Amino acid sequence: MPNRPVLDFWYEFASPYSCLSALRIEKLAEEAGVTLRWRPFLLGPIFAAQGWNTSPFALYPSKGRYMWRDTARRGRRQGVAIVKPENFPQNSLTAARLALAGRDGGWTPAFSKALFQAHFCEGRNMAEEAVLSAALKEAGSDPNVAIPLSRSEEVKGRLRAEIEYAKSIGIFGAPFFVAGDGELFWGDDRLEEALEWATEGR
Repeated sequence: MPNRPVLDFWYEFASPYSCLSALRIEKLAEEAGVTLRWRPFLLGPIFAAQGWNTSPFALYPSKGRYMWRDTARRGRRQGVAIVKPENFPQNSLTAARLALAGRDGGWTPAFSKALFQAHFCEGRNMAEEAVLSAALKEAGSDPNVAIPLSRSEEVKGRLRAEIEYAKSIGIFGAPFFVAGDGELFWGDDRLEEALEWATEGR
């Protein structure tokens, strides 16, 4: 029996488009027979290399206004209410480390979806430990174990390595989908195309 095709799902917790993808990608991947690899990372260092000190959606007001309207429209189509958090973008460092720490325990997808919902559907602050703890519990993880683990040098180093690898393959935003042959797809609106490529190739 041939191996299932694989799709890497690169996402940033401060990205509303990543949220939209995270909330629908599992069902679509399963229907397509594709194995997902959830790859949380940080866009901050990638933006900094381009001379930006924050999200382009914050730097350029007209782009930001369009993005919030666009994500609201896209969310409504999939039954998701997207809200703008009080502060945007918020610090996603701890969230990314926790998601990486969850790989070994298998709760990365559930934690990621729970935190995205808290942040972009309920407007909660994803940097607050109470919000992170609630998402961990929803994913079946013990915050008293997961949070200290996320502060370990091993997990910190893992995140740094992921960011460097993302840079090396040309990732510049989120979400990004990378097929097994290295083909890159950027944006929530490219998810279906990425899954099709993963299964059928060029």
